Amino acid sequence: MHIIEFKNVSHGDILHNVTGYFREGRITTFVGPSGAGKTTCLKHINGLLSPDAGAIYFKGENIDSIDVIELRQRVGMAFQSAPMIDGTVYDNMNLPKAIFGETLERERAADLLQKVDLGGISLDQPIKTLSGGERSRVAIARTLVNKPDVLLLDEITASLDYRTVKEIERLIVRLQKDFGVTVVWITHDLDQARRVSDDMWFLRNGELIEFGDATFIDESDNPMIGRFVRGEEL
Repeated sequence: MHIIEFKNVSHGDILHNVTGYFREGRITTFVGPSGAGKTTCLKHINGLLSPDAGAIYFKGENIDSIDVIELRQRVGMAFQSAPMIDGTVYDNMNLPKAIFGETLERERAADLLQKVDLGGISLDQPIKTLSGGERSRVAIARTLVNKPDVLLLDEITASLDYRTVKEIERLIVRLQKDFGVTVVWITHDLDQARRVSDDMWFLRNGELIEFGDATFIDESDNPMIGRFVRGEEL
């Protein structure tokens, strides 16, 4: 099933007539050179941006017709810098509930930390005492608070050391299987994309050049993709 579908989506000078889909229950990575429009695509999926032309569908429903609060409960997002608010680990875990006037049960917060291998961290620990890798894990756990159907990841391992990168990769793959969530992941690391992807989207200059099973990246006869894989300038 196609959980998300882009139909002829354009946005300013950034996206141009993008048509493609994401299969449910899979990990899809966005790859391509800088400035290709990857982050802009991601922002359209959770309503941070709206298309100037075309439409995006979530489970067959036009995203523009879905209440934005409901949409952002169903589509979680984690960013590269893992932005946190001042306070405790619990304060940050509770944020997705607090912005809707609700409260996260501490037991569930602790369970989610356990799921991201932070069972030894106290909910009352100041967030500023955590390492970069630990904050990334808290950010991932936080996106799961509202039990989303889709998890959007924007370069979440870009500033981490190699060992932590591999740990986060294994974590996301495991969470995808455990929760059945659909993952859409931007990465500039092609090797990482190969390791974690079921599917890929390859974008360049705001155009979707090719998408589908991740094996296409090394099998495509498109010369542009070949140059990208070889690390040549496009």
